[in-house]
Amino acid sequence: MIYFDTSFLIPLVMPEATSERVSGAMAGFQTGDRATSHWTRIEFMSYLGRLVRMKILDGPSAALAAERFESMLRMSFAILAPAIGDFELARQYLAHADTGLRAGDAFHLAISVNRRCTPFVTLDRTLLKAAEALGIAATSAIED
Repeated sequence: MIYFDTSFLIPLVMPEATSERVSGAMAGFQTGDRATSHWTRIEFMSYLGRLVRMKILDGPSAALAAERFESMLRMSFAILAPAIGDFELARQYLAHADTGLRAGDAFHLAISVNRRCTPFVTLDRTLLKAAEALGIAATSAIED
């Protein structure tokens, strides 16, 4: 399985500069090989909430985006449930403070590593570097 984090999935639902390239890259991954986690669902809702608070998006538009996101996940991804071991591994990753890894990103990495998902796909450059420093196969899957 291949794990996709929130940063890679957002452009599939919300118009962003990377949307076309992410969509093209996604076509190269078989539906049966795609995985993400329930944590991704939480992060996406947090992202929408921030856009609403900043008045970039109104409530009905956010609700529609959330519905599209959930539909995409149901149709195209295995959604992994975090386990207790994921919290412990994330904690271990965070002990490497020099990586700049944030808690939510460490959690994504732990979930993917504990399920043997490879590669880990993200658009977050800091997360890519942290994964590399931790010996985790990661990619942005798009050309810069």
